[in-house]
Amino acid sequence: MPILGLGLHFIVALYFGIHAIRSRQNMYWLMILFMFPLLGSIVYFFAIYLPELRYTRGGRVAKKVIKQLVDPNRELREARQAFDLTPTLDKRLRLAAALMETGAVAEALQHYQEAAQGPFARDPAVLAGLARAQFDNALYAPAATSLQTLFEVQPDSRRQPAPALLHARTLAALGQESARDAFEAALVVASDPEPKCRYADWLSGHDHPADQARASHLYQEIVQDSRHWHSHAKSLNKQWLQQAQAALNQGKSS
Repeated sequence: MPILGLGLHFIVALYFGIHAIRSRQNMYWLMILFMFPLLGSIVYFFAIYLPELRYTRGGRVAKKVIKQLVDPNRELREARQAFDLTPTLDKRLRLAAALMETGAVAEALQHYQEAAQGPFARDPAVLAGLARAQFDNALYAPAATSLQTLFEVQPDSRRQPAPALLHARTLAALGQESARDAFEAALVVASDPEPKCRYADWLSGHDHPADQARASHLYQEIVQDSRHWHSHAKSLNKQWLQQAQAALNQGKSS
């Protein structure tokens, strides 16, 4: 057992040693890690690894998950207190975003609508939040209008993953065939499998064989891509992978 523990210490030290080399840390860290594997690893974790992790996407997600587990209403509570103290636009948008995260979409919509009444009515952050809140409240036509204004004010937002996908979903909810082109555009700028899955779901509702085949191909791509995901990506995209697998299994049984 002591040998096993000692081996584990060296494995951890080796991991941090590789991290030190890749992140171009001072080489004295390697000496510390391998001369004092346990103590060195602990010091390296708190001095270098943990602070750096905070700025990665995975670190931000992990931090968010931990906050949700420890105090799920903390962000909403703090956002509401900050807004009550000084009701600025930034603090209103923070509160609205926190309300969206907790599922209070009706109250969130009120804040976005208030923000859109003033001089910041054409502010991209206001329009993006307003469109999302309108969509989540099943106000699809107003959401489409807000998105169109956003694209006029900030043309680059058409090529951003979140607005592009929301645009496609809004057109699909309105029953517009132009949703097809919007979904295709969303796929080009996609950063995760959600657009593929939502597009495939929409195509699956069509009877045309070509649409059915395209949907099946998109589901298959998600499953195939998942074989190359690391564990964190699999955790983040679990919902879309499960939906794709279920859709493919249903297609085989029908």
